Formats: sequence, structure tokens, C-alpha cells
Amino acid sequence: MASTSDIKNGLCIKYNNDIYKIIEFLHVKPGKGPAFVRTKLRSLTNGKVLDNTFSAGHKIEEVRVENHKFQFLYPEGDQFHFMNTETFEQITLNKNILDSPDLLKEGENVMVSINTETDLPLSVDMPASVILEVTYAEPGIKGNTATNATKSATVETGASVNVPLFINEGDKIKIDTASGSYMERVKE
Repeated sequence: MASTSDIKNGLCIKYNNDIYKIIEFLHVKPGKGPAFVRTKLRSLTNGKVLDNTFSAGHKIEEVRVENHKFQFLYPEGDQFHFMNTETFEQITLNKNILDSPDLLKEGENVMVSINTETDLPLSVDMPASVILEVTYAEPGIKGNTATNATKSATVETGASVNVPLFINEGDKIKIDTASGSYMERVKE
């Protein structure tokens, strides 16, 4: 059993007969009254996000997980196929387990958290950023830059990303996987 002082991002816990992963937390110590921890939990079975508050010292049941490196092979409908890079064992995961499946390129390496008790995959941790090629972008019109103007662009995985006006088709861009936003243009 763990307590609220052990809460950190990425921790998997059992709560309300389900397994949740902590995606955000904040320790709050008000001037009046006891301390508490505000958390944002994502269900690993259905992907729903839940806001919850734990009082200080509350006991939480931790789920023991192992992280393994897997390579993304290919998508097939709502199923995504991965291969363990050490044992070459293949697994198939549902699209709702992934945080941002539309940014996943074939051959990309990810970390898969596996429950040690049941040997079932719980979640997929994407790299912090991915580099993708722009396959379609409307041309930027000169003079439309009074503020930080952006336009919509489609990348090689089919995802749509807002990018600055100077990005053209064929450019490679770095995308933050947590927010799905443009970070920078990559020169090779």
C-alpha cells in the first residue's frame, strides 16, 4: 500500500474497482484545514479521464508494472500491432489505450507498461516528441502575419496539426506528443 505522498505522474493505482494511471497531480496545503492531493486519473480500461481529490495520508493501492520497449509495426482498424524489441513477441492493442495514436509512425519505439500480476498491457508511453513529414499544407499568404498566424497541415500519419505559415509540404516538423502541437521545423 502506498500513501498520497508517493503519488507521481505515471503511477498506476487501483481505484473504484478499476486500474487508473495518474496523468497530473497537485499537492495542496491550504492555510485552513488539512492538506490534500488533486489528481487527474485516466482509466486504463476505457480511457476516460477522472478528476479526484485524495486527503493527505490516504492509502492507495499501487499496481506493480514493468515497462518494456516495443516497436510499432502497423495499424489494422482500431487495433495497433507492436513487437517487443528484446523477445520479438508481438501484441495487439486497442486504439483507446494509446494517448495519441494519430501521431504514431510505423517503426516508432514506445514503452508499454505491463501489469506484472496478469501480464496484460496497461498503457503505452509515447516518446516526448516525434518528427513527421508534412504531406499537405495550404500555401501561406504573405502579409497575413499581424499576429502568430497558423494554418492546418496534415502529416504523414494522417494527423492534422496547426503550424506556422512558413511550413510547406515536404518539411519535417517536430510535434509534442502530449499536446499534439507543433514545436519546431527540423532541418536535415
